[in-house]
Amino acid sequence: MNNGYVTNLLIDTRNANKEIYPYNIFPLKNHQNIKLDNKVTFFIGENGTGKSTLIEAIALAYGFNAEGGSTSFSFETKNSSSELYKHIRMKRSLKRPKTGYFFRAESFYNVATNIESLDELPAPCEKIIKAYGGKSLHEQSRGESFFSLILNRFCKNGFYILDEPESGLSLERQFAFISRLNELVDEQSQFIIATHSPIILAYPHSTIYQITENGMCEVEYEQTNAFKFMKMFAENHSNFLNELLKAKE
Repeated sequence: MNNGYVTNLLIDTRNANKEIYPYNIFPLKNHQNIKLDNKVTFFIGENGTGKSTLIEAIALAYGFNAEGGSTSFSFETKNSSSELYKHIRMKRSLKRPKTGYFFRAESFYNVATNIESLDELPAPCEKIIKAYGGKSLHEQSRGESFFSLILNRFCKNGFYILDEPESGLSLERQFAFISRLNELVDEQSQFIIATHSPIILAYPHSTIYQITENGMCEVEYEQTNAFKFMKMFAENHSNFLNELLKAKE
């Protein structure tokens, strides 16, 4: 059972126009109550199925900035978010997290830029970048900057929403991410994650929601397309590639 901070996501789009985006996404028509039964919940699906739209809406409903960061970030590079968050209500437990963060791979560059801009302003407190390890995120690779985030800024008793954390990570770093994820879970943190990675998705004691054009359903790890394709490729990569590269008759 969930011992986290958010236990349910209630989506009510009855008064929305179902013919326009994002309300015409299949899962939103069929699922009004999303249970977060574990401290780690994954959302998976092909590109265009709406998982990133949903993740963004959850983050906005919680109070995070649309482009990422903590609830104290308020910058905006481009207003491209939907109004789905207005239709989401969160059922929260009596416990409250001590910290939180929304990581969005596609706009983390903008977060890094905003940090540098804020740190240039005169202030009596420490520079923000100190909470990220003290080194400019722009002076690191994508993978390195992400690890600076999760090793330094992420801490115990946190509520974290991650959209494609595998972006820029090598296979070895994805395994390292699982280890860090488990450390934070053991320290009473909760995660909601959208991912394509079969490695990250293998984290045990998690809930996996798979989104397709037919809707959203809870699945086991071995039922996911990510696992199935990885298994087929690993077991017989030569035949797999031959089929992909086979010339037309």
